[in-house]
Amino acid sequence: MSLEALNKRVETDLSYLSFRKPTEVQPIIPKSGHVYDVIIIGGGQSGLGTAFGLLRERVSNILVIDENRSGLEGPWETYARMITLRTPKNLTSIDLGMPSLTFQSWWEAQFGSEGWEALDKIPRGDWMNYLRWYRNILNLPVANEIKLTLIEPAETGIHRLHIEGNGAVCPTLMARKVILATGIQGGGEWHVPSMISEKLPSHLYSHTSQTIDFTTLKNKKVAVLGGGASAFDNANYALSEGVAEAHVFVRRKELPRINPIRQMEASGMIERFHALSDAEKYEVMAHFFEYNQPPTNDTFGRASSWPGFHLHVHAPWLDVEEKHDKAVVTTPQGTFTFDYLIISTGLLTDPALRPELQLVEKHIARWNDHYKAPHEIANPVLDAHPYLSNGFAFLSRNREGQKMVYGLFAFNYSALISCGISASALSGLKYAIPKLVSEVANQLFIDNRHENLTNFFDYDEPEFVGSWSKDNNQAKTI
Repeated sequence: MSLEALNKRVETDLSYLSFRKPTEVQPIIPKSGHVYDVIIIGGGQSGLGTAFGLLRERVSNILVIDENRSGLEGPWETYARMITLRTPKNLTSIDLGMPSLTFQSWWEAQFGSEGWEALDKIPRGDWMNYLRWYRNILNLPVANEIKLTLIEPAETGIHRLHIEGNGAVCPTLMARKVILATGIQGGGEWHVPSMISEKLPSHLYSHTSQTIDFTTLKNKKVAVLGGGASAFDNANYALSEGVAEAHVFVRRKELPRINPIRQMEASGMIERFHALSDAEKYEVMAHFFEYNQPPTNDTFGRASSWPGFHLHVHAPWLDVEEKHDKAVVTTPQGTFTFDYLIISTGLLTDPALRPELQLVEKHIARWNDHYKAPHEIANPVLDAHPYLSNGFAFLSRNREGQKMVYGLFAFNYSALISCGISASALSGLKYAIPKLVSEVANQLFIDNRHENLTNFFDYDEPEFVGSWSKDNNQAKTI
């Protein structure tokens, strides 16, 4: 099958599903401006999949905005530096159960079934190309180069979104529902230890989420702080770009070996996570954080095969300082001098860290508002996560904020404790998107309950048009 043939098959499958049939949502007609039923912030895989899910639910007055240029949404062409995705190739995600929309169908249309069998993991660049195809074939309403700067809540049920960027025609947009499909960093911020940020000039280090000009590091000596998958991705990438030495420092006594996501994918833990109690959810995620995500075997193999690769385990950084425009790192194993530091220490999650939520974050419920964990597993990092509904809706910690947070959804990494590995991993999207879409559609339906109920009770269009003649004992049509 060619890609052209696949495109026709997708169109046929969509027609069988009555895709883009008339919307079921009653529109709001304001005095000025257009009110979207839903605006999705983020045009990466989560945002695109959510848009498709909403359109299937006949919620069509929607818009997706993304701050990046078209085709550069998400991390895949920016700071993601792995060779392949880490998830198994046969896991489905944003196809939402439609076989012709799967990555496998897209791949086989170009390389055949034998090409699929020969494929180990999905190459990072090909995944981005698939997302571009997915957006185009579904004709999703995405506007690029528009950045959300502030959500101004309104008790009328319409949120005003302040925006900026080349794609912004006006400074604000209005929406009844706002979905923050903003990826791994969208619930907080990337974390650089203060020991580094306060002691070193910015030109001596970068977080892995930042753009790094590796051409300036050719033949130089760099250090990578962190023992997760991203640390080894960056070490391998740096060495492949000509760095002379890449030293990975891990605070643990040995590298993590167990990836709990693999167990969750096969056990029902991802799709049924919402059925757990708060105590069970917290305990599961405390255990998940303890293990972290280890490097894949192929990534570790590629990185460690370079002559310039060095691994230091049980080697936390005790101090850093600048000397002669170099970074000097002190560990229990001694002192090392580097030309540059790459920081792979993950992120912190807290709505208070998000500038777009500054007008509402004090009303957003956190986990420590609802659950006090046992001392042996209590973790302030987990406690700061927002306490969400099973459909990813923000909840208010007080009566005052109920109307302000109503209609706002966190479909990003901050949903981890409340909703599990869902919006934060490819393996969870096929379960998470329907839950999100269902809650959004339910809210819209209930918001219009008066009109919906009135229309139901007033409905009087005849469907049955037959009658019965007593005289000749025959039926006839009116």
